[in-house]
Amino acid sequence: MSDDIDKKQDAKHDEGAAQAARMGLSEDWARSTLEKLAFAALTAQRRERRWTLVFRLLVVTLVVALFLSYEASHVRASGLAGRFTALVRLDGTIQAGGTTSAGPIDQALRRAFAAHPAGVILDADSPGGSPVQASDINAEIWRLRARYPHIPVYVVVQDLCASGCYYVAVAADRIYANPASLVGSIGVLMDGFGYTHIMRKVGVTRRLLVAGANKDFLDPFSPLTKAHKAFAEKMLGQIHTQFIDAVRKGRGARLRPHRGLFSGLIWTGYRARQLGLIDGFGTVGQVARHIFKAPHIVDFSPKEGLVTRFAQRLGARVSQAFVEQWLSPLPRLQ
Repeated sequence: MSDDIDKKQDAKHDEGAAQAARMGLSEDWARSTLEKLAFAALTAQRRERRWTLVFRLLVVTLVVALFLSYEASHVRASGLAGRFTALVRLDGTIQAGGTTSAGPIDQALRRAFAAHPAGVILDADSPGGSPVQASDINAEIWRLRARYPHIPVYVVVQDLCASGCYYVAVAADRIYANPASLVGSIGVLMDGFGYTHIMRKVGVTRRLLVAGANKDFLDPFSPLTKAHKAFAEKMLGQIHTQFIDAVRKGRGARLRPHRGLFSGLIWTGYRARQLGLIDGFGTVGQVARHIFKAPHIVDFSPKEGLVTRFAQRLGARVSQAFVEQWLSPLPRLQ
């Protein structure tokens, strides 16, 4: 009897062990299967991402290729191979970072001259701006004139060609405008606000620590000292002298003596012609047709990108102008 009981217990133990072994194998198989499935899913996901990236790159490449093809065909369709007039627009305030900065304008002028047109027209409508940017464009026009002496470059003024814009214009062979255009303003300014009286009235004290006796130069929240004012006026005078030298170099004997010529006054196109600031009256079309004898005009002007236009709509230009003009004053030919 005892032997039968022992045999039954041994049988149950063996069956339990076998079942446990089967369960262990089943768990190992399940774990292995899950790992394989997870690895396969991860591999598929990586492959999908890789192909998505490749697809996006192909789309971008295709778009760029189509754009370049369109530009090339557009230029060919515009008659670039024949006689034409090259046009570059200088529209708006001359400042760093925009399409009217020296970089884009210089590049546009280089492309225009390299295409060997009958002539280049700089279509100008600007109140001026940065003396650095204006000086750079002026120098590039002189360089291109020396490199392509057979290609004339004329400036045609629309409503306004003042200060920094005129700094650019004097590098051209000739300047044309409308009798009612505004031309000149050969001067330099630096402006801003002082908030010391308001701060004193409100009871606000300025706490400014500097390393350097003049580090607070033109700080709008500190009183303007006589020394800082004298230094700023001297600096503006130096830039003004550079401006006057550029005008005399470009206009030469065409300038007529006048006491207010370099005083910052602005003149109508009619009066500007009498003073020798411009050479005559005319439009872009008239210069292309009657002077260059090439009525077909090809525009080489720099174009603004989508991001730039979007930023402008969001008021980026307004905030930048506020900071530059009121919080960080810089000399301006404007």
